[in-house]
Amino acid sequence: MGKIKITNKEDDKVEIVAPTGIAPKSGVKVPKKKIVAGTLHVEATFNNTKVVLSDKEGNTLFWTSAGSLGFKGAKKGTPFAASKAGSVIGEKAKALGIKEVDVKVKGVGSGREPTIRAFMAYDIEISGVKDLTPVPHNGPKPKKPRRV
Repeated sequence: MGKIKITNKEDDKVEIVAPTGIAPKSGVKVPKKKIVAGTLHVEATFNNTKVVLSDKEGNTLFWTSAGSLGFKGAKKGTPFAASKAGSVIGEKAKALGIKEVDVKVKGVGSGREPTIRAFMAYDIEISGVKDLTPVPHNGPKPKKPRRV
């Protein structure tokens, strides 16, 4: 399905016409869906910070991490890298038209708070923050003492 060329013999004009039902593409990027509320998942480890924005059903809309932004090595786990990841997701959420998010934080890394603070700078209301960090109740059985 391509464009159709129409040529007039007497005028030597060439018209390019799109097939019926298909509008020609413009340079403006229009979001496919209008989503008002979503969920922001933040996974902050010691080595990296991953941020995922999903709708209320859990379908991923956008994601980014400190590593995907170009930070390498030990710099991925820094609060600065986490705030950059939060601001990237905030920009994309603002463009999509999201007004309100729930935040779910997982992990014990240093990027927990800076990610949320950078996201809040884009005038998106945070309705609640939930900590989903796994905590062992007792853990595995310790090794027996060594007999020498």
